[in-house]
Amino acid sequence: MDLQMLTDYFHQYGLVVIFAIVFLEYLNLPGFPAGVIMPLAGIWAAQGGIGFGTVLVLTVLAGLCGSWVLYLLGRVGGEFLLNKYVHKFPKHKSAIENTMERIRKKGYTGIFIGKLIPMIRTIISIPAGVLKINFMGYTLFSVLGITIWNLVFVGAGYFFGESVLQLLSW
Repeated sequence: MDLQMLTDYFHQYGLVVIFAIVFLEYLNLPGFPAGVIMPLAGIWAAQGGIGFGTVLVLTVLAGLCGSWVLYLLGRVGGEFLLNKYVHKFPKHKSAIENTMERIRKKGYTGIFIGKLIPMIRTIISIPAGVLKINFMGYTLFSVLGITIWNLVFVGAGYFFGESVLQLLSW
């Protein structure tokens, strides 16, 4: 999938494509990273294809839905999955235990900060579910972190994207 293909999808399917790709990215599934998709959505907004606020809200909703899926996965079957994983990769046991302990100690602040760190921002949802962190608190602090993360990437595309595309098309 190249840049032109993504741009064509945006113009043809618009909001559905943005939502689906960001949702899948927040599930930590392979594909196009948010660092590519969200700036492209920002560029599209800057070109008048959609409003900036609409893109931001849509990407936050997609990120939150993806985070909820992983949280619920952790809440329902997370301990089982973690035990299977540790059994298969015993060297990772201490790292997993340390992460769980940090979430226990830092709580919502840890979730908020985790949502601002690459890779951790998607994976942190599973331990939060395993630890049965209050769903409403989890949702609130996830939304705060997701909003900041997405604002940076969508905003970068909105404000700088056209210049970068011109520079790359030399």
